[in-house]
Amino acid sequence: MIILASASPRRKQLLESAGLTIQTEAADIDESRKEGEHPIDFVQRMAREKASCVAQNYKHTNNHIIAADTIVVHAGEILGKPHDKEDAHRMLSLLSGDVHSVYTGVCVIDMSSSRELVFFTETAVHFTTLTEAQIAWYIGTGEPMDKAGSYGIQGKAARFVKEIRGSYTNVVGLPLCETLEALEKLGFSLSEHQ
Repeated sequence: MIILASASPRRKQLLESAGLTIQTEAADIDESRKEGEHPIDFVQRMAREKASCVAQNYKHTNNHIIAADTIVVHAGEILGKPHDKEDAHRMLSLLSGDVHSVYTGVCVIDMSSSRELVFFTETAVHFTTLTEAQIAWYIGTGEPMDKAGSYGIQGKAARFVKEIRGSYTNVVGLPLCETLEALEKLGFSLSEHQ
């Protein structure tokens, strides 16, 4: 069984799209960034802590735990989920007409052997130049409010994305190809679970 240490429906859907049966269990951890912590170190630490937290409930099992943490970084600033509509407007204005990076840290734990793999994936995303009307319309949809960087590439914001370099699924919230490769490195047979 694969346990996804996340409440994200998008991550669950990505894994299910690969033919896997997924059980979800959100991790309750402090998601504060340490002072001076590099974004790559931050997402990998968050993924590891989420996975370790949920793994406590599955000791002595044959389960595999997957956890991920995704952030949007523009000009060195981590853009998390917006606090309110004004914050969403600020973030979308920053991303407008520019390139930003999406980092996802992933941790996969094989509970039967206690082996784990932690890695990150980076994708560069180029936004078109947004008008004030487009920003207002998008915020009005409510879609930005629970997403890092105030947008979802798999939703209505797809119209703003001019180009991506790297993994599309990484921007959605889980680099699927790399995550499946990590599972197989830990001995999980994808063919037996589809």
